[in-house]
Amino acid sequence: MLLAGLTTEELQEWARGQGLGAYRGRQLADWVYRRSARSFDVMTDLPQSLRAGLASVFLHPALHEEARSSSPDGAIKFLVRAQDGEKVECVFLPYDDRVSLCVSTQVGCAMDCSFCATGIGGLKRDLSPGEIVDQLLLVQAATGRRVTHVVYMGMGEPLANYAATVASIRLLSKEVGLSARRITVSTVGLPAAIRRLAAERLPVTLAVSIHAPDDEIRRTIMPAARLHPLEDLLDACRHWCAVTRRRMTFEYLLLEGINDSPSQARELARRIRGILGNVNLIPYNHVEGRGAFRRPSRDRIEAFRCALEESGIRTTERMRRGNPVGAACGQLRHESESGRRIFASFAAQAGRGQGPAAAGEG
Repeated sequence: MLLAGLTTEELQEWARGQGLGAYRGRQLADWVYRRSARSFDVMTDLPQSLRAGLASVFLHPALHEEARSSSPDGAIKFLVRAQDGEKVECVFLPYDDRVSLCVSTQVGCAMDCSFCATGIGGLKRDLSPGEIVDQLLLVQAATGRRVTHVVYMGMGEPLANYAATVASIRLLSKEVGLSARRITVSTVGLPAAIRRLAAERLPVTLAVSIHAPDDEIRRTIMPAARLHPLEDLLDACRHWCAVTRRRMTFEYLLLEGINDSPSQARELARRIRGILGNVNLIPYNHVEGRGAFRRPSRDRIEAFRCALEESGIRTTERMRRGNPVGAACGQLRHESESGRRIFASFAAQAGRGQGPAAAGEG
């Protein structure tokens, strides 16, 4: 049984069942969630006999660092290994006013977006709530820095692993002490799951990878969109804003000659007008093995942006961080499994492959 993922109440109940007193469970939770302890040996206010016995009951930590890659701007990409040997990635991004972490929710991804690195290997399995949270605990222990913002933009589709995603958000909020308002959940756009998440009344930020103003283009570059017409997705976004009273973000990956014309910007503005939120533009960067897409010129990017803003849509452009670390989701994992570097650079892609560049948002 993984220790990370259990609540203080569950650990208190376990301690009582062992005749130890509930306070031992509280001490254990404090070491795991508040002090990011990676070994029972350091839990010095627990009796040595208890520490020796804990390893026979609990698996801890849930994740081990396999590799890391650092950038001069302070970004660090971690490849971490689960108890069964599967590997996922998370990215540490320090800013002047915050420390952000991009976390994964699945080993691989089933969404298979045509521009994204993570989908190359397909989906192997979901992560547990403890494995999601332990990415933060591992990074805090490794860097000595407290994470202040978390974005679910790493490997996998968070809303396809719905129960674990929600449970991990509650753990981060209640156990780790991170405000849910500083958590962003990014999705390719699963309408039913968005409505379900709204009902949870968690004050997180929703980020939806929209990437096109119409179904024809969206379904071409995002296979998962074939099951969800754009208007259904936008209805779910309207519902999200109405229920939560929170702004949301539309992520828009700019692909030259495909979705980057001013007329397409105006059509996008028409479709999303009235939804409380903004559009975050993401100029494409090349990913090996993911088609012949190209990044638009700066003039085309600015023309698209101007068309949106002239239509009354608040627009931002994603800050790129950590280029030298190869921070596109899936890159370190693929390098580890193949024994070679398969991506040319930090590919700040959208949706599942875009996460690290956005980790300062929310």
